[in-house]
Amino acid sequence: MEVIGDLPRELFLEILLRLPAESLMRCKYVCKYWHSLITNPKFIQLHLNYNYNNNVCVLLKRCLVTCLGQKENLLSLVCGNGFSFENLDVDLSLYRKEPCLQLLGHCDGIICLSNYRDYILLCNPATRESMVLPESCLPCYPWIRNLISQTTGLGFGYDAKSHCFKVVRIVSYWEELRGSNLPHFSRAEVYSMGTDSWKEINVTVPAHVRYSPCFETYFNGAFHWYAMDDNGNEVILSFNMGNEEFQVIPMPSFISMHDHSICRSLLVWNDCIALVIYPERGIEKSFEIFVMKEYGVKESWTNVLTIGPLTRVERPLVFRKNDEILMEGSHGQMMSYNLRNKEVKDLPIYGVPKSFSTLVYVNSLVSVKGGNQMLDQRDNTDFGW
Repeated sequence: MEVIGDLPRELFLEILLRLPAESLMRCKYVCKYWHSLITNPKFIQLHLNYNYNNNVCVLLKRCLVTCLGQKENLLSLVCGNGFSFENLDVDLSLYRKEPCLQLLGHCDGIICLSNYRDYILLCNPATRESMVLPESCLPCYPWIRNLISQTTGLGFGYDAKSHCFKVVRIVSYWEELRGSNLPHFSRAEVYSMGTDSWKEINVTVPAHVRYSPCFETYFNGAFHWYAMDDNGNEVILSFNMGNEEFQVIPMPSFISMHDHSICRSLLVWNDCIALVIYPERGIEKSFEIFVMKEYGVKESWTNVLTIGPLTRVERPLVFRKNDEILMEGSHGQMMSYNLRNKEVKDLPIYGVPKSFSTLVYVNSLVSVKGGNQMLDQRDNTDFGW
């Protein structure tokens, strides 16, 4: 068995796989051999797989108020059974001075951020690598008078067929004098990391994306939004990153919709999408959880659990483990609720109320500029040992 110093190569590799990406970024400058190993696509994939199996965390974006009264974004990681957390030092253009920056999605250590106007960014917080996406390819229709365009939907995900990260954007167009809450029409485009460009997709957007807190979710190779169809029915609009097609998923028929005093959030729980229904206001709130046991099938919606009533809780954020859900408190404090013992814990994490957004996250070395190349080579690259 070959050795490196006093260590067998296999043991040396196992040690490196357990290091966080931040440490590995420093280690690759020790010598040419370490650099070659750590930047090897197969090692990057092994490191990613190890973290998926052992080190899944929650990435939290929140706003803080500076001593000058200005709002700033802050990214933090919540890890481990003891709720340890660390703030991430991410230096991005507009990151600190754009309080409305939205956390859109996560895949393989890469996150997507946007202000929903003119700024979409891919970033790996661990390697501090980032990239601003090019401008939209969709037309502005300057020849149509009184037409207003707005980005209504953004989603980030991974296409397992082409081994490529993608961003989808829905742009809706309103006639200023039409007086309707629904857009006149919508168009969609897809950014592919492999080509570093946008393309318009020739598909009909079958529903209109609307805002609902903590709803936008990436699951099962598709991105999901809260939406309304042309008949005014509330639905889930999904976009499949592989075939680049939209799908309308019905809401449960046995819950009261069209009630603006009720909030809806979409989370992932036990490998299923879970719809959480709860009141927008109130000193005490109960949270009903509906699970779609068979993806895309309306009849499979099942009311599996009711949490509460709870006090001081504003909204759900993310299932951290199958028996634990993180929630935002009424006064801008993160809380956890254990589904087994029904215990509520206050966590020492604070921010501007209603500024919290979360994602399940893994630390990785995947590049925002070559992630698809790494994934293309995952099965036919070796270390040359």
